[in-house]
Amino acid sequence: MKDRQILVRDLLLLLAFAGWALALPHYGSEFVVSMALTCLMYVALSSSWGLFCGSTRYLSLATSAFFGIGAYTSAVALESLPWLGAIALGAGIATVVAVVMGAAVLHLRGTYFAVLTFGMTELIRHAVTYFEKKVTGTVGRVLTVVPDRDTIYLTVLGLALLAVLVSIIVRRSRFGLALMGIGADEQRAQTLGVNTRLIKVAGFAMTAAFAGAVGAAMAVRWTYIDPHTVFNPFIGFQTVLIALIGGAVTLWGPLIAAIVFSVLAETLRLQAPQIYMMSLGLLLILSVLYLPGGLASLRGSTFTGWWRDSRGWWRGLGKKERDNG
Repeated sequence: MKDRQILVRDLLLLLAFAGWALALPHYGSEFVVSMALTCLMYVALSSSWGLFCGSTRYLSLATSAFFGIGAYTSAVALESLPWLGAIALGAGIATVVAVVMGAAVLHLRGTYFAVLTFGMTELIRHAVTYFEKKVTGTVGRVLTVVPDRDTIYLTVLGLALLAVLVSIIVRRSRFGLALMGIGADEQRAQTLGVNTRLIKVAGFAMTAAFAGAVGAAMAVRWTYIDPHTVFNPFIGFQTVLIALIGGAVTLWGPLIAAIVFSVLAETLRLQAPQIYMMSLGLLLILSVLYLPGGLASLRGSTFTGWWRDSRGWWRGLGKKERDNG
């Protein structure tokens, strides 16, 4: 399939998804709309995370930091700014923090980068908690200016669609090619003239902008926020799991996995949280062992290969038992 045909197909799929998501609030129950909102949140977070981290193979655990920054920005700014202005401000502050953080830690790779981004996330969370206690005299904020449900839903839907659209565009640009080059061989990319430091910081900041905007939009869903809620590391960990299981280097993998995880979360987390966490771990293990390309790499040939391998394993086991007998 030619690149132009793939582009048309991706845009049509995105348009179909947008139409379905727009129609959902008109016929779905409150529970269904709430589940869809969570799903759209993770579509935006995991798609933007995969665009940078999947391409460059830098494992960032800072998503919850940018999400929390956006949420707190929204909580403070909504009293004086319009809705979209608060969203933009949350994205902007998260971007600035990401540029500073990226300039400090993006020279590292692997475990060191992952641990440092997680450590800086915890540092930001404790800094906000300290500021709240010492300056405002309390921990947490009540949001008095809250938009209606449809406004929040349409905003998060717009961010999710924008994240996928940006992913479609970037993957076909020189910037996306530079990100892929860094993931394949960073030293070779440097020798070919790629300014890897600038590209990495820009990609990291782009991911942070989406996380900050989503955090700003989702903060009003809770009406009361505190550092433990919006800087929750689980938000970052689940974003990484969704991207990896769906296929971090693919376009549609994070979206597919976000839908699967949202259904699992709403059906299992409240009734059987232990089973939910076990399901996450099991899906990750199975994905790493048998589906390294993620759910988006599933094809008919994949199942054929699994069936062939299982038959070969059973035949080998039977032959071994006959030889021992």
